[in-house]
Amino acid sequence: MSSCLGLYIENNVIKYAKVTKEREALKIESFGIKFYEKVGDAISQIVSETFSYNIPISINLSEEIYNYFSMFSLLNKNDLKKAIDTEFESYCYEKKLNKNAFETRFALSNDLDDRDKLKVIHVSTNKSSITKLLQLVNDYKVSTITPIGTAIANVASINPKENMIIVNIEEGTTITSIVNQKIYNVDKLEEGSGEILSKIVSKENSYSKAYEICKNSTIYTMEGKELQDEQNEYLDYIMPTLYKIVTKVQEYVANLTIKFDKIYITGIMSVVNNIDLYFQEFFQTERCEILKPYFVSENIKINIKDYIEVNSAIAIAMQGLGYGIKNMNFKKPSLVDQLPDWLKIDVSLGNKNQKEKKKINFSLSGKFDATERWLLRGAAGVLMLTLLYSGFAFYLDTKINEKIEEAEEVSSYTDTQIAAVESDISKIDEKANKYKEMEEELININAEIQNNLSLKGSIPNLLMKIMTVIPKDVQITEIENTTDNESRHIVIRAQSRYYDELGYFKAKLKEDQILTNVVSTQGEKQGEFVKIVIEGDLP
Repeated sequence: MSSCLGLYIENNVIKYAKVTKEREALKIESFGIKFYEKVGDAISQIVSETFSYNIPISINLSEEIYNYFSMFSLLNKNDLKKAIDTEFESYCYEKKLNKNAFETRFALSNDLDDRDKLKVIHVSTNKSSITKLLQLVNDYKVSTITPIGTAIANVASINPKENMIIVNIEEGTTITSIVNQKIYNVDKLEEGSGEILSKIVSKENSYSKAYEICKNSTIYTMEGKELQDEQNEYLDYIMPTLYKIVTKVQEYVANLTIKFDKIYITGIMSVVNNIDLYFQEFFQTERCEILKPYFVSENIKINIKDYIEVNSAIAIAMQGLGYGIKNMNFKKPSLVDQLPDWLKIDVSLGNKNQKEKKKINFSLSGKFDATERWLLRGAAGVLMLTLLYSGFAFYLDTKINEKIEEAEEVSSYTDTQIAAVESDISKIDEKANKYKEMEEELININAEIQNNLSLKGSIPNLLMKIMTVIPKDVQITEIENTTDNESRHIVIRAQSRYYDELGYFKAKLKEDQILTNVVSTQGEKQGEFVKIVIEGDLP
């Protein structure tokens, strides 16, 4: 006969169930719900009340992440694991997560869309969250740490030709689909009892009272809607959350091509009366029922509803007894767990108020006197201690090497990221320099364009001004715009029969500031005309 204490731990509440297995028969020895302020004290109290000092304890995983990968079914075991690791590494790279910070497990099912492939249900959680869980039960023997999304199927009666969905409404909600007797999908919803209880607690200041209010609440069907608001004011806190959950389950069923026969409701919100009838109003072909542990029969002394309240704890305890998906255990086996039975020492501990008792089972056959037997037993004890010491030393050395490898991986990952950052900085600097050069080029081009535009307008203006001051007897033979001084230098060749007319023209160019820096050559007599060259700059 073997036993396991299942603890389902959430904020402010712990569900517990001590389950015993004798051959194939299961029995619930004790169970209940505790609301707590200090989780460590609550766990110690549960262990004491259920006399579970020496039995394994199974707890639920928290903060798990579900991913789904598709793999070819012909891959061998090693290649399959490598391929899954590669997919998860890609996921971590995409989400900017450190792969080495996560502990992972996976389960396989047939891909219904492609017969040549397998569907991988990949579960991961941060190693720090596992450490926190282990610290809560550090004084006790923890055998399994399992996600409730996969463990909840343990309490269901799964028939070969029946596909089902389990809606587990705890602090958050998990939707577990079971197809062909295998878990096919697990979805997590933020909506759950946490949202409902916190609203009631804000008014009642007590989680236990808020839970009792939910337990005594009744949802009426469409015919009884008038009674619903009159009899329970707290339904205004309960119904909106349940509506969100049931509509999301409805969308979930509609988006899958699988035909489901049943929808089971469980979790802390399953205590609300008629919740199954409320769900049924949203589904036409699927039958909605409250999930009952398949091995529990109707009992006059204990209401079946009391068992249903702690389904999550029962499922976790069954996981510790060997049910469910074996490789979904996030608790790594300790050195003592890995020792063969003949090397294990059976240590029996009393409660904290009693002295520690030890019972070492070791016997030798043969006709020896008392002294010889004690000597042989002493030698055997020394041998066992030596083996244990060697085993622990090997275990510690292995763990140290693992941690060193993990540290090296993290260091390598960090160096890679730093190198990538430096490379990005170099590229950014290079781009910045290019942009700066381009900006300078644009400024120069713009200045040149502006200069050209100003020249384009200045020449006609110059001609117009010259027309207003040029004497009647002066003729302009040539006007030249040279390339000197940014193309603003003007050379005018003029002629007249009279020297004074040319002098007047030059003086007007200077006086009216038609040109600046005006200079001219001396007049040169050629035939009947006097020729002169006048130079100046556009203002």
